[in-house]
Amino acid sequence: MSRRAVLWIAFVVVHVSVAVLGFLLPNEPMGDVYRVYEPWSLEAIEGRGIVGITESWVYPQLALVPMVLAHAFAWIAGYEVGWAILVTLSDALAFAMLVGRGRSTGRWVGAWFWLAFIAVLGPVGMYRLDGITVPLALAGSLWLVGRPWLGSALLAVATWIKVWPAALIAAALIAVRRRLAVLGGAIAVSAAVIAVVLAAGGGANLFGFVGDQTDRGLQLEAPISSFYLWQAVASMPGSFIYYDQDLLTFQVTGPGVDALIAVMTPLLVLAVGTVAAIGAYKAWRGASFAALFPALSLGLVLAFIVFNKVGSPQYMTWIAAPLVVGLVIDRHRWWKPATLGLVIAGFTLGVYPLAYYSLLLAWPFPASLLTIRNALLVVLFVWMVARLTRVQIHPHVHAARRAKALA
Repeated sequence: MSRRAVLWIAFVVVHVSVAVLGFLLPNEPMGDVYRVYEPWSLEAIEGRGIVGITESWVYPQLALVPMVLAHAFAWIAGYEVGWAILVTLSDALAFAMLVGRGRSTGRWVGAWFWLAFIAVLGPVGMYRLDGITVPLALAGSLWLVGRPWLGSALLAVATWIKVWPAALIAAALIAVRRRLAVLGGAIAVSAAVIAVVLAAGGGANLFGFVGDQTDRGLQLEAPISSFYLWQAVASMPGSFIYYDQDLLTFQVTGPGVDALIAVMTPLLVLAVGTVAAIGAYKAWRGASFAALFPALSLGLVLAFIVFNKVGSPQYMTWIAAPLVVGLVIDRHRWWKPATLGLVIAGFTLGVYPLAYYSLLLAWPFPASLLTIRNALLVVLFVWMVARLTRVQIHPHVHAARRAKALA
């Protein structure tokens, strides 16, 4: 049996197992699918309003598309199964592109890592919108060099579903030589989406998801929330975990929380800008795409996670795409960060869904698991920034560009 056949058998086993676990594990890791995705999509299908068009929404407008498409498979065994099938098919398309003919060792290693990551993270990676964006982001990243228009377009589609792939577009604009093609693909997709939204009368809600994110409090799982989480564990006055009825998420509060909330968005912008600036300097000095893009893209994605007020467990899926790309390009330098990525995924599974109820009760053990997970995210972020600073430059390439500019 060929190793490509073994990979595809493993693909089926992993996806079926994760899909089933969504129904078996505690705290309903598939709950968002039937609680929010199905009602939102049914509302649009039945003509009772379209989120992102007739009302402000927490997600970009294209997020509704996979929610509606999942109904095409709902007849099989319900909407939740339909969603799992849609995510599996999306993964299969990206997986087929990644594996190819199965002859590249780097792609083979990257494929095995992706399957391991999906298995270790568990059902939260499948039963969330992020499960749709990851295969789009992975395929887009792999196509950036050979087909930058198509790669950028896929990343832009993913961004209009869930904002995080914008970090990959930013990395591509810095690291890819054909920057106009990258910019053109992103602009074309964005222009099409904006035109459709405006034509549908949704101009007032076009960027509603931006305001919804900036106005949020501190979500329980966010790295910055660890301080208030441990105050809640210690039963300190004024510090506790609560449920936000509008955003449908658990958050933390305590003394001085409003000031921290206010500073987090500027801090996020500063962190992303700093990482991008380092990458831009390296690109200007002649760093190659292969050396620059994986570390830059992962650094930007981690900046989005580490400095975010929101820290949902499905956010951990974001790191999979840059890690796979890193393994494809240079598996010898990327196996250690990839291993740390798997550890982060494992701790995330331990927190959600396995120990989530205990975490909501502010018990020390799940709080410790979450704190360790968040600390590892910070470690990986610092690692990527350090790796960025060590990316080799090619002064002769920089000199040639300067001579061309002065000619």
